[in-house]
Formats: sequence, C-alpha cells, structure tokens
Amino acid sequence: MNMTRNGARMVAAAVIVVPLLFGGAFAAQADDAGAAPAYAAKSTGTRDLVAGDVRIRMLLEASNLGDAGVELGELSLPAGYSGSDAHAHASLEIFYVVEGVLGHEVNGRRYELHPGEVGFVKPGDEVRHSVLSPGPVRTLVIWVPGGEADRLVEHAGFAVQPRP
Repeated sequence: MNMTRNGARMVAAAVIVVPLLFGGAFAAQADDAGAAPAYAAKSTGTRDLVAGDVRIRMLLEASNLGDAGVELGELSLPAGYSGSDAHAHASLEIFYVVEGVLGHEVNGRRYELHPGEVGFVKPGDEVRHSVLSPGPVRTLVIWVPGGEADRLVEHAGFAVQPRP
C-alpha cells in the first residue's frame, strides 16, 4: 500500500471518527461580527514524542485546539516491536489502524487490529501493544479527554522533539 493511500486513510479516519465522537464539542465560534475563528484549522503536527523506535506525532492537542478535551496522534511502531509493558491510561484510548497489524491486548485478552479496524481501551484498563505484521504499524490514536501525551512524557520515558 503506498503512502498516498495510507495518508488518505488517515485523513478519512480523522474526518469520520473525531466528529462522531465529539459532535459539535469543538465547533468554531465566530464573534458577534461573524469573523472567522482565531485558530489554524489544519495541522501537520505540534511535536513528536519518541521512546526508542516508537514515535507519536501529535496532530491535535491543547496547544493547537485551545482545549484539552481530545488529543490525536499518529503512532508509528517499527517492524519486530515485541510489545509495550501492560499499562493503563486515565483517558479513553482509541486506535485506528492505517498500516500493518497491531497486537492489541486489553485486560489479558488479545486482539489483532488490521488496517481499517478500530480498537479501544477504557480508562483504567490494562493494555499492551505489539507489531504482528512483518512491516511497521501506523495508527491514529485518539485520547478523550486529552492530557495523555504529557503523561507519556512525564511517566513513560517519552522525549519531546519539536516539529519543524
């Protein structure tokens, strides 16, 4: 599958999933004069979170949304990634697989997520991820509410790399 098709899948997933989850929660509010909202309604990413070969390109978060209600990142796991330790999040965590096969273990139950499939983890549940395909995995990851990116930096050893 080429990068153009993968990119189209990611955009389609974000366009479909985010409005379904949040409805009008992030609707732009113009002032009384009808002026356009004061934010850039486009993002190529705000920062990269990196831990070894694992990379999360943060696409939407409080710094560009102006609200911590949701975060959206592109998670890249390398081929052969044997798995994270089981861990929990304070937020609902949703994965949309764009490329590869993601091992998605929730509370000890194992799932295989293929391109076009969605997996999720409720707050407090134990989750573990691995790469089951011969190549890398790319997913969109959505956290509701936001704040998980900062928790990954503070508690899980991720380093921040600013986006160019």
